[in-house]
Amino acid sequence: MKPTLLAVALIFNALVLLAAQVEGAEPIAFTSVGAFGKFPEGVTLGPTSAVAVNRQGEVYIFHRGKQPIIVCDPAGNVLRSWGDDLIGSAHGLRLDRDENVWVTDIGNHRVFKFDPQGKLLLALGTGKPGDGPDQFNKPTDIAFGPQGEVFVTDGYGNGRVLKFSPSGALLQTWGKLGRGDGEFRIPHSIVIDSHNRLLVGDRENDCIQVYSTEGKLLAVWPGFAPYGLALDAAGRLFVADGRAQQVLELDANGKVVGRIGQSGKGLGEFTLPHMLTFDRQGNLLVAEVGNSRVQQWNRR
Repeated sequence: MKPTLLAVALIFNALVLLAAQVEGAEPIAFTSVGAFGKFPEGVTLGPTSAVAVNRQGEVYIFHRGKQPIIVCDPAGNVLRSWGDDLIGSAHGLRLDRDENVWVTDIGNHRVFKFDPQGKLLLALGTGKPGDGPDQFNKPTDIAFGPQGEVFVTDGYGNGRVLKFSPSGALLQTWGKLGRGDGEFRIPHSIVIDSHNRLLVGDRENDCIQVYSTEGKLLAVWPGFAPYGLALDAAGRLFVADGRAQQVLELDANGKVVGRIGQSGKGLGEFTLPHMLTFDRQGNLLVAEVGNSRVQQWNRR
């Protein structure tokens, strides 16, 4: 029997990890400056799952606590917040090309789209877990295609990717729970790179699966636990590895070429780095579930 791409990747996973340790990827050129945000009395971040930055430099923070969506100015001052009446448990947050705010709610099994001020524009899912065409089971993340398509990783329960039209009509779905080609064990994060490839962070299979936007499997990149994925302005891929407690930089073929961080609660350390993004100056912002913060790393 011919081995699948994913099976081959998993067989060599330990070898890849060992090689990375032996070769020693270079440190990425960032310096931690600590937690981002100046929160008023009564506002405390809970486990912090996602972060995004708009074109004006406003920082959107998604966390598991009161006022789950918090928007700050570039200096960290709180501008607005919302979500207490809708969000069950925060997970992924992304901004589309029009700077609308899309979030995945693993508590209520839903995907929501808001305008930048917090007005609800679209709700996907029924609020009950399931595997039907109108259901999710703890959806995790969102990506946007070149024609405005919306891709959702679904997630903890279903192990699949769903593709929607900009208006929320289901166009395609693929994947199931497992270890073979086209199968996932918690598809946890998703981005589309400059080559129009769909990169799916398959957390528990310790790999990134690479697809066309039509769902054709192109490659599998093993060797890390991709909790979060983000591209910088130059198109370089960064991975929040929540198992290694590090952020990794990957080249266009999925090889680790740089890394920062270690386990801990202090400056330059991570506890469950989850999702990540870049600000207008190219500085790195990392949402940490374990440390309940967004840690800012300035580019040197």
